[in-house]
Amino acid sequence: MILSLILLSVLLLSLPFLVPGTGYLSLVAFVPLLFAEQVAGEKKMRGFCWWHYLCFLLWNVATTFWVCNATVGGGIFACVANAFQMSVVFGIFRWSKKSFNGVLPYLLLLFAWVAWERWYLTWAQISWPWLVLGNSFARTTNWIQWYEYTGTLGGSVWIWASNLAVFGILMAIRNGKWKSFNSKAKAASVIGLAVLFIAPPAVSVFLRPAESSRWLDVFIAQPNIDVYGKHGGLTQEDQNAKLLSLLEKAPADSSILLIAPETFTSDIVMNGVEASPTVQSFKRFLSSRPSSGLLFGASTWEYVSSVTRPSQTARQLNNGSWVESHNTALMMTSGKDIQTYHKNKLVVGVEMIPYPSFFRPIDDKLGGVMGRCIGDGKAECLRFGETRIGCAICYESVYGEFCADYVRDGAQVLSVITNDAWWGDTPGYRQHLSYASLRAIETRRWIARCGNTGISAIIDPSGRIVSKTAWWEPATLKGRVGLSDEETFFVRHGDIAGRICVMMFLLMLLGAIVRRLTSR
Repeated sequence: MILSLILLSVLLLSLPFLVPGTGYLSLVAFVPLLFAEQVAGEKKMRGFCWWHYLCFLLWNVATTFWVCNATVGGGIFACVANAFQMSVVFGIFRWSKKSFNGVLPYLLLLFAWVAWERWYLTWAQISWPWLVLGNSFARTTNWIQWYEYTGTLGGSVWIWASNLAVFGILMAIRNGKWKSFNSKAKAASVIGLAVLFIAPPAVSVFLRPAESSRWLDVFIAQPNIDVYGKHGGLTQEDQNAKLLSLLEKAPADSSILLIAPETFTSDIVMNGVEASPTVQSFKRFLSSRPSSGLLFGASTWEYVSSVTRPSQTARQLNNGSWVESHNTALMMTSGKDIQTYHKNKLVVGVEMIPYPSFFRPIDDKLGGVMGRCIGDGKAECLRFGETRIGCAICYESVYGEFCADYVRDGAQVLSVITNDAWWGDTPGYRQHLSYASLRAIETRRWIARCGNTGISAIIDPSGRIVSKTAWWEPATLKGRVGLSDEETFFVRHGDIAGRICVMMFLLMLLGAIVRRLTSR
């Protein structure tokens, strides 16, 4: 029975991340797991921690196995470690039952889970918020237009509240307490549950972004370059030619923003950007298009002459100087200085060393196998004429409050440049695309998304994909994106839902500890 309940929860938790339009399943996904925990407690079962860990591990594997396509070790670590943290949160809930009775341990579970998700999204350096519960509705966006007020963690609160309400009523029926309720109590319980399930989607019907009065023409180029080189590696010169052949299809006589993918080139040194062969070829192309701008990504380098280490993750060269690396977005317009922005939300291991004062010496002894990119420290906009553009580089688009920082910096439109090719034909790139829809709702900004191998897309402020390309084929996408200067409640005030949950979790955890100590 325990195994059946565990597997049912795994199925209900996983489907919203794998099948479009199934986000509603998350509203009851934890109910089987909670029943399994209840049965285990009644039977005084030992070792139930392994069962709930199995549930979370299978959920992680079912939805994020594709990370192994890029790095086997990283994929295994992500699944194992993320499931472990989920299990710790659930373990705190089970431990709190020794101090609290009734509904209090379950409220602690809600607050603890969302507090942990907020920690992932804000302070943690080893951060993997892919399975934040609010992301379950990334492909059921008609239900969550209210994310413009609460952000994604508001969805996490809703999911836990719904699960706990369903579980509470079912437990009352199972234990016979339901019969002792009078008609008013029963009606209140049923109506309350119905409101909890129906009100958020119903409210969403009336929440729609304002119509745009200003527009920006965009032209997205998807070069579809195989990052694994399975079909014959291309030189950077060949890649430039392939991209330019796509960009040449854009209108030459109008003001239009051209967008290319993340890490398109690696021949740019920040000490002399203009010397890059890729930059030179792009300058020649733009010289005949004075009204156009080109936004693209690059793996860049910066050399530093210093006696001491200039940063925790700088690498020392044989001549004694140092080199720092970046994942950079560049904006080029004819006759103007090149603008740059360095990615801040970096992928652990592949792009950055977490807690470098501890892990860098270990990585040095291993020969420097971990990435060492350095970010700008904050989200900053790039300019195309008078338009301010927030360019989220790949993984940054998973972080809602961070993307809101672009809007706080004045972004009138958002772009996402990415290179999802490492994951292959798996749910990974589709999930990543869908998370951009969440950012559109939270900020009420249009989004122009460019992926090396797709899916590239234009997304409106309600999270609807207006147009898109196919995956794994060279393609272009021309369209318009609206411009806005308005700020949503979420942009103005940030993640209030997450902050409240952190505060409530800490207060309840302190209360549980005090009760344990005073009861001895």
